[in-house]
Amino acid sequence: MKAVHFFSILLLIISIDSYACTSCIVSGKYTKDGKAVMFKHRDSSCQDVAVEYFQGEKYRMMCLVNADWRTNPLAKVPLGTPEAWGGMNETGFAIMNTATYDLKDDDVPYEMMDGEGLLMYRALEICETLEDFENFLDTLSRPMRVEANFGVIDEKGGAAYYEVNNYKWTKFDVNIEPLGYRVVTNFTMTGRPEDRKGVDRYIKAHRILASTYVPMEEWDHNFFIKNISCSGAPILRDITSCAIIFEGKTMWASLGKPNQVPCLPYKL
Repeated sequence: MKAVHFFSILLLIISIDSYACTSCIVSGKYTKDGKAVMFKHRDSSCQDVAVEYFQGEKYRMMCLVNADWRTNPLAKVPLGTPEAWGGMNETGFAIMNTATYDLKDDDVPYEMMDGEGLLMYRALEICETLEDFENFLDTLSRPMRVEANFGVIDEKGGAAYYEVNNYKWTKFDVNIEPLGYRVVTNFTMTGRPEDRKGVDRYIKAHRILASTYVPMEEWDHNFFIKNISCSGAPILRDITSCAIIFEGKTMWASLGKPNQVPCLPYKL
């Protein structure tokens, strides 16, 4: 029993460390072209990632995926089922997520969780606006199998974070943020303070953005890669797998350690 108990704790620790991301959305009110900019620095146990193109039910889309999604027998979804860990569709609707560990307040077994990749893939298939995404959340069957922050932007200027658990969601509109942007790591504003993760990365990212001499209208993909992703510990970590940035209808991605690989553009 002791060995099994220790192994279970070890798996929990690995799980928590393996899905830790740092993110930011900048309101289009302050950017050069009037479009929101959305950034995600991904920490994951999966280090082999790719950008792939799909034809969804309604829209074409490009998605950040784990490169082994077709063959990984350990995935929680049926073999060959795509999951998106960020992406954009042809309408300019884009979505990303960060894991959270303070929001689940139910008895849904953890083996039924981790549905964020499926949720984002489906949203990219059918959503054009933030309102579409909100309707999507409202009409999903419960439990939704997620515990996460979702960042969403659209071509009409919408920009928001959604704190989502199995049964409810809360919206934070970035366009009314006093700072003009919102930083999110691995905790929520509506969850349990004692279970927050990623506070150190949240503080560092805020400190970098508050102290930079670069005006907000110049916060583009290069700015976020150089100043956030490549800023060193605790943001740049051994488990960092990539960074993605959405600008207009372009998805920029460093597929690997951002301080070691170039940031390249992807378009539909």
